[in-house]
Amino acid sequence: MSNPILATWTTPFELAPFDAISDEDFAPALDEALALHNAEIAAIADDPAAPDFDNTIGALEAAGAALDKVLSVFFTVAGADSNPKREELQRAFSPKLSAHFSAITSNAKLFSRIDAVWQGRHGAGLTEEQERVLMLTHRNFVRAGAALQGAEAERLTQVKSRLAELGTQFTQNLLADERSWYMELSEDDLEGLPAFVVASARAAGEENGAGGPVVTTSRSLITPFLQFSPRRDLRKQAYAAWAARGAKGGETDNRAIAAEILKLREERAKLLGYDNFAQYKLETEMARSPDKVRELLTNVWTPARAAAERDAQVLERMLAEDGVNGPLEPWDWHYYTEKRRKAEHDLDETALKPYFQLENMIAASFDCANRLFGLEFKPLDVQLYHPDCRAWEVTRNGKHVAVFIGDYFARGSKRSGAWCSAMRSQAKFPKEQAPVVINVCNFAKGDPALLSFDDARTLFHEFGHALHQMLSDVTYESISGTSVARDFVELPSQLYEHWLTVPEVLETFATHAETGAPMPKAMLERLLAAETFDMGFQTVEYVASALVDLEFHDGPAPADPMVKQSEVLEALGMPHAIGMRHATPHFAHIFSGDGYSSGYYSYMWSEVMDADAFAAFEETGDPFDPHRAEALEDNILSTGGSVEAEELYIAFRGRLPGVEALLAGRGLIAAE
Repeated sequence: MSNPILATWTTPFELAPFDAISDEDFAPALDEALALHNAEIAAIADDPAAPDFDNTIGALEAAGAALDKVLSVFFTVAGADSNPKREELQRAFSPKLSAHFSAITSNAKLFSRIDAVWQGRHGAGLTEEQERVLMLTHRNFVRAGAALQGAEAERLTQVKSRLAELGTQFTQNLLADERSWYMELSEDDLEGLPAFVVASARAAGEENGAGGPVVTTSRSLITPFLQFSPRRDLRKQAYAAWAARGAKGGETDNRAIAAEILKLREERAKLLGYDNFAQYKLETEMARSPDKVRELLTNVWTPARAAAERDAQVLERMLAEDGVNGPLEPWDWHYYTEKRRKAEHDLDETALKPYFQLENMIAASFDCANRLFGLEFKPLDVQLYHPDCRAWEVTRNGKHVAVFIGDYFARGSKRSGAWCSAMRSQAKFPKEQAPVVINVCNFAKGDPALLSFDDARTLFHEFGHALHQMLSDVTYESISGTSVARDFVELPSQLYEHWLTVPEVLETFATHAETGAPMPKAMLERLLAAETFDMGFQTVEYVASALVDLEFHDGPAPADPMVKQSEVLEALGMPHAIGMRHATPHFAHIFSGDGYSSGYYSYMWSEVMDADAFAAFEETGDPFDPHRAEALEDNILSTGGSVEAEELYIAFRGRLPGVEALLAGRGLIAAE
């Protein structure tokens, strides 16, 4: 094959040959890969042999290798290094891919074979993993509408295609808004800002060709600006731009798109026999039902709101002491919280940040993985899709385990947030393949690059996802790595965050960027003592978003999502000075695709488990206890989706957890 994407890759570890791939290669590669996949599917559906696991389910697992190659490369660069051509391709690919996969799930002959294998599974001599893959395949086809016929099947295909278009449009509108806005700062406007914020603002100005420092809507720049700028007028302007993303009117406005997405999701659910989209979506999650989700979120909301209201009173008094009449506003919260943190915990972000060098935090995440799981990381000299990217070979006892890629810095071509994805997932069928895993973050550049404590948490969080991919040890790719229930997938990532705060880790890796000295013991103790500081705010902004997401989907689709959002927040008694973590027009988690739709709660569902899971290590007196680490790998990190999530957790811990460990960990109730 002449197309470099579809050719046999002779690069180290068969990594994508990014230097040989141009944007012009993607469309013809996709067309060729789709044709190949269609031929593979037709061969399975038309097989004259009686259907069995190998010639139907196994054959489906083996099909689509060429398509996987194309999509892994394209969606990696489309998310992390976009350009107008890639955005145009993404708009064209979305409906095409939706139609392709809809055609597969609506292939009556193919589903008939899958159903026959499912009905005859008893006595077929299948392994437990094969039974699981069969169940998931059959269930996925049914949930995709395979059992529908005629007009209903046709309409479902149309709905899914339109949803794919809208999700892409939502994402691109948001990226356009984030890319187009920046606030120029004069030298006087920099007064009061720490050196690291000034350096980030100058770097952002250079990237945007502004001729001077700027504030952008990158979280790693706008949050510290809101923390430190004494200029209330500038904070207000920056916050307004942050809050207005996706809701500025014109071509990039996402409000009508969100309304159409919710309406189509409701129609999709009803076509499949569900009352609403939340019931459809949650059927396959650990939570199972909207009521279970609501119960968890409400149990957390009540103490969190009370804590946030108490904090707001303190901050409002500080505002008054500065001579400002009127209520505390959302653009004040970060600023006065930072002043309060410095006063109460003697923690100054300016003094703290030099201890969190990006290089050291990468080294810390690797070192913890080595101590827990015996993994070793060796830098690779390979060509990747952007000069900022770096790669490591991951080995254990000299044996190749994975390739890990890190893309850490913010840039205009990268969508906001942080994520982990597998460019190639672990599998043993139809051949052995080791994973290629990537972490993408949006940290501010610097020399050296310095992280906030929250940034360091993000790095550990995403690396926890990477470990879930790298340590996967299953046969079939469809259940590999993070292919688990959405409200279970965040467990490994959130659990791994706990090792950042192990004192011996910070004592070793939190060293000063200029002097090389370790963080002073008193500062370290204050940092750890302040872990639950401002947790009312953090919990409220998150839970508010999760509850709005749930209410959007648990019932009739709202005609105007913005009105519904306001109603939900009013009923909750949302504190005036706190905004949702993700307001509707920029809530990419739930509107850029179905991933977290009706599922944004899953971070907190997983946190209930991660608090309890780390306690299993603490109970031994050793955060690196080898027996607990082995149990974690054997029962959770290596198993992928081969077993129900609930069973996996019980196998690791012996029971399911309650919400108390989470509330205590967030400082919202006293620890017992």
